[in-house]
Amino acid sequence: MTFDEAFERLCGHEGGYVDHPDDPGGETNFGISKRAYPNEDIKGLTLFRAKQIYLRDYWGPAGCDTVPHTLKFDLFDMAVNSGVNKAVKTLQQVCGTDVDGILGPRTLLAISTMPTTRLVARFNGYRLEFLASLSTWPTFGRGWARRIATNLKEA
Repeated sequence: MTFDEAFERLCGHEGGYVDHPDDPGGETNFGISKRAYPNEDIKGLTLFRAKQIYLRDYWGPAGCDTVPHTLKFDLFDMAVNSGVNKAVKTLQQVCGTDVDGILGPRTLLAISTMPTTRLVARFNGYRLEFLASLSTWPTFGRGWARRIATNLKEA
């Protein structure tokens, strides 16, 4: 999966402009929140600008080009939804490596030794468990669960 393919798929999850009162990120457009990007014009954000942000701040830093093809989108999607650091730490939990938030050689080696179907299943299980622990689960949990279910069906 390429970044362009992942971005197109991600846009199906994120949608356009919303300003939900219970969202701690505040106003959001294409999944880009005011909380994370206080200097961006969220309401006027273009799809092109969102794509630049996702490549620079999520796809690259999460190491999506270094993981198996079957995991690229799931790692990217979690990085966008829960932060790069949390996504990488979740992957490290799955692999049983040191949980330091750095996708380094030890983590990549551990990933390479796991069957990809097990890797993807465990990653999404840990992800769902984390999301269900959040205080915003009652409001956004159904959507997050559907998002992960869609990812698993498209794997």
